[in-house]
Amino acid sequence: MCRLFGLSAGSQRVRATFWLLEAPDSLAEQSRRDPDGTGLGTFSADGVAEVEKQPMAAYEDEKFAEEAKERESATFLAHVRYASTGGLEPRNTHPFTQHGRIFAHNGVLGDLKTLDRALGDYGSLVEGDTDSERLFALITKHIDQRDGDIGAGITSAVRWAEEHLPVYAVNLILTTPTQLWALRYPGTHDLFVLQRAAGGPHHGRHLEHVSRAGRIRARSGALAEHPAVIVASERMDENPAWHNLRSGELMHVDADLTVTRRLILDRPPRHRLTLDDLGAHARASQCTR
Repeated sequence: MCRLFGLSAGSQRVRATFWLLEAPDSLAEQSRRDPDGTGLGTFSADGVAEVEKQPMAAYEDEKFAEEAKERESATFLAHVRYASTGGLEPRNTHPFTQHGRIFAHNGVLGDLKTLDRALGDYGSLVEGDTDSERLFALITKHIDQRDGDIGAGITSAVRWAEEHLPVYAVNLILTTPTQLWALRYPGTHDLFVLQRAAGGPHHGRHLEHVSRAGRIRARSGALAEHPAVIVASERMDENPAWHNLRSGELMHVDADLTVTRRLILDRPPRHRLTLDDLGAHARASQCTR
C-alpha cells in the first residue's frame, strides 16, 4: 500500500530530514515491498513548490535509497508508491505539482475515460497515466471554478468522483506554502492525525517519527520548540494522541495551525470497488504490507 506523510508547522519554516525508505532491516529489502517510487514535496522561502522524486525501486539506486533528504519548509509531503496505474516513470511518481500546490494520493479510481472527459481543458495539466494526477487536475479545476477556495474545490471534486466514478479509496494530502488539507474516503485505508505540541508530550523533544512498516522516517530538531500537525497512513510513534480521520472527513490546517474538520461525504461511494474488482497489480498495491 502506498504511504502518505504530511507535516505542517503553520507559517514557521522548519528544517526536517526525511528517509523515504527507512527500515530496521536493509533499505533494499524494504523497497522491494513498495517498489514503484518515492517523493518529497516542500516549498522554498518564496513559495515555489519543490519536488524531488525517484520512480525506480530504491534497491536499483542505492544512493537515492540511502541519502537523507534535508529540507526547510513550513509544509512537507512525502509519498512512497506502489503503483496501481501508470508505469515506473517520473511523470507517474508522487507528489505532483499544479498551480503552485503539491498533492499525493493513496487509492484507486476507475473509469478514467469519464474522468478525462470531465477534465476538459484541465487535461493539459496531466503529464502521466495515473488516476491520482487526474484527480488532482479535477480538484484544480474545481478550485478555479470556486475562485481559489481550495477546501470547496476538494469537496466539489471528490463529490463528483463519488457520484460518477468507481471508487476504491481516495486518501489525499494537498499542501501550499503554509497550509495543508487531508481527506480520508471512505474507510478503506487509515489516515491518522497528530496535533503535536512543541516538544511533544514530554516537552523539549525533537520530532522523530518512524513508520512501523519502515517506509518513511522524519526528524526535526526545530519541532522541539514549535508545534506541528502531522498526517500519516500509519501511527508514526507511541503518542496516544494519534487518531484516525473519519470516513469522508476533510481536515484543513491553516497558517496559524488552526485545525478545522468537515464531513464532506457521509455515505459510501455510489460505485464502490472491492479488492476483487481490481486487477492483480492494483489489488497488490492496495494491500497493507
